[in-house]
Amino acid sequence: MQDPAYVLGHSDREVSRLTTLESVREYDLPQGAFKSAVDEFGRKLRQRLTEAGYPATHAPAKTNHIMLIVLCTCLISILAMTYGPLGAWLVELFPPRIRYTSLSLPYHLANGWFGAFLPAIAFASFAASGNMYSGLWYPVFIAFLAFLLGALFVPETRPRRRER
Repeated sequence: MQDPAYVLGHSDREVSRLTTLESVREYDLPQGAFKSAVDEFGRKLRQRLTEAGYPATHAPAKTNHIMLIVLCTCLISILAMTYGPLGAWLVELFPPRIRYTSLSLPYHLANGWFGAFLPAIAFASFAASGNMYSGLWYPVFIAFLAFLLGALFVPETRPRRRER
């Protein structure tokens, strides 16, 4: 596997210079100095992105709209194949007397909290470590934990009769 710096055509030192930019601390500066420091930060950031080869703006003429629609359709179909049977499975798994509160509340809390914070936690993990793949450990850990808890605590319902 080739080094990403080699593929981009930059040496390790150049990549380090292009990807490292000192941030601005608001509480250390008066308001006028902070505004000028933020402007300077934005200028340096634009300069470094240009040096790294990123375009200044999006080029709509180069966008393959058909492929974007196909990819989005594929992702949405995977989502539908996941969440469609999930509702029926959860209905079959629990009796009606506990289905709505004991199932709905934890399900929606888990989706809301674990799912909603996924981008923030993945980005924070990446920012802290510098490894672009470190953000994948959060969803892998959550999926493993869900599998483990499900295997240990979700009862087998096949031999039992369902309550009506």
